[in-house]
Amino acid sequence: MKPVLQFFACAALFALLGAPAHAQEVKAGDLVITQAWSRATPGGAKIAGGYLTIENKGSAPDRLISGSGDFAGKVEIHEMAMNNGVMTMRALDKGLPIEPGKIVKLAPGGYHLMLMDLKNPLKQGEKVPLTLEFEKAGKVTLSLDVQGVGAQAPAGGAPSGHDHSGMKK
Repeated sequence: MKPVLQFFACAALFALLGAPAHAQEVKAGDLVITQAWSRATPGGAKIAGGYLTIENKGSAPDRLISGSGDFAGKVEIHEMAMNNGVMTMRALDKGLPIEPGKIVKLAPGGYHLMLMDLKNPLKQGEKVPLTLEFEKAGKVTLSLDVQGVGAQAPAGGAPSGHDHSGMKK
């Protein structure tokens, strides 16, 4: 079979079978952001969580300092932690450090984005545009993939219920 025909035959096969969904990867300076997602919200809900993974491939630290999106009145960076047997949540007013050579996961039960004053419910299957601002890497726009109401991880990702890398004990 000629190479051109092989190409079209492979393309047709992938179109019929459906290619696996790949999580969006966004680069900002030395940072690589993957697995950006949120959960669908019931009608009337005014808050949601945003989750993602940030890898610093550089040699200098950076810091996630803020977020914004037209779908929400405010986006804050929060941390959940166990303190004396009680789960607490607090805003990280000075941002979230991203150390060189490290991966920081924002996941349920740990670091996360608080999406507040939602203008509309988040619906499963939507992609919600979000802008993050880093101290050194600057502003980067990405999309949160909206999963089902009870999702614990992005579609195709490992459940984060067993990964508490973003949670302090």
